[in-house]
Amino acid sequence: MDLRFPFDHPEIAAVLTRLHKAADADNRKLPGRAPAYFWAKITGRLNEPTTRRRLFADLYSAVTPARGALLYVLARAVQAKRVVEFGSSFGISTIYLAAAVRDNVSAAATDDVSVVGSEMEPAKAEQARKNIDAAGLGDLVTILQGDAMETLREVAGPIDFAFLDGRKELYLPVLKLLESKLRAGAMIVADNIDSFRSEVAPFLEYVQTPRNRYASMTAGVNDGMEISIFERGERC
Repeated sequence: MDLRFPFDHPEIAAVLTRLHKAADADNRKLPGRAPAYFWAKITGRLNEPTTRRRLFADLYSAVTPARGALLYVLARAVQAKRVVEFGSSFGISTIYLAAAVRDNVSAAATDDVSVVGSEMEPAKAEQARKNIDAAGLGDLVTILQGDAMETLREVAGPIDFAFLDGRKELYLPVLKLLESKLRAGAMIVADNIDSFRSEVAPFLEYVQTPRNRYASMTAGVNDGMEISIFERGERC
């Protein structure tokens, strides 16, 4: 796999190349699980913990290289120093975000920066930590294992950048959980907008309504990413 990365960090690029290859191989599992996935969705069992674990617990569910590069560039653009991620999986997107944070600050200023990831599955959280350490970014990143509605509750602000890539129906609850800690001009990026339209509909309605203090647009990257800027102040 010949990948081009938006940064010059050979050690990070080597880890990401390995992980993207593994994620590509992982995609071969998806067709065989399609019948079970659609049956669970039709019967209303898709959001049951046991069903989701059976279908997704061992899958990468990773950002593509294009989406990872976009995350890096967007986090650089807003000079993000504090990042929160909902849904870290095996840590691919976390690595892109942590690379951006490190490149946004000088070595002397790294005490005041952080990337906080969240992951429900214990095995994924543990492997994410190992992958992040292998990329040399472990000093910047904390992966919180468990229900994000609980683990992210005590995350400190101000938050400069939030990436939403966990359970789609939780995009809006997680955003509202973090909202009081967002700085003015904070960026929120939500993944898989096109593939999960019904699940993300409440989130999209919220961020696309100007009185809720967001400027938002859908970018046509892979299966869609919603990019929103938070504008502090009272609702109109």
